[in-house]
Amino acid sequence: MEQDIFDRDKNGEIISIDDPEFPKIGQAIERAQKIISRLNNSYHDAAAVRSIFSELTSSIVHDSFELLPPFYTDFGQNIRVGKDVFINQGCTFMDRGGITIEDKVLFGPKVNLVTINHPVAPNERRSTYNKPIHIKKGAWIGINATIMPGVTIGINSIVSAGSVVTKDVDDNVIVAGVPAKVIKQINPDE
Repeated sequence: MEQDIFDRDKNGEIISIDDPEFPKIGQAIERAQKIISRLNNSYHDAAAVRSIFSELTSSIVHDSFELLPPFYTDFGQNIRVGKDVFINQGCTFMDRGGITIEDKVLFGPKVNLVTINHPVAPNERRSTYNKPIHIKKGAWIGINATIMPGVTIGINSIVSAGSVVTKDVDDNVIVAGVPAKVIKQINPDE
């Protein structure tokens, strides 16, 4: 059975703008832009923010979820969040490849999670492909950090402010820099 463009897109296949199903991606992006426009351009109490975010992700978020708008995404429907997740203002989650956020994760302002990339070959550069991002329980992503496609951030780990993470991060470490490297171990029992 042939997969539709959303399955192929999420599974990392190179998707050309000339793909006959590409208009479906465009429609999904337009849907997300309408929802985030509503989220970002008016005041909403915490319950309303959770409701709009649930609509965006097509998945009910827990009552402990907190988000301070504005929030930006290209797609929205491939974001999954656990309990006690806090997303500060100005974050951008490009989620066509899938973003999984486990319980008790904190995001500083202006964090970028980017699952989408473009081929290197100039004649294919308008095409895209995706790799999922996974943020494990208890992680803290500092202000203006960027997590690149395919990266997993380990349990309790910290990504320092302004870092660019291009490779998986082990559990219980602090990473910093461009590209991010381990600078310290964390004792999970403290």
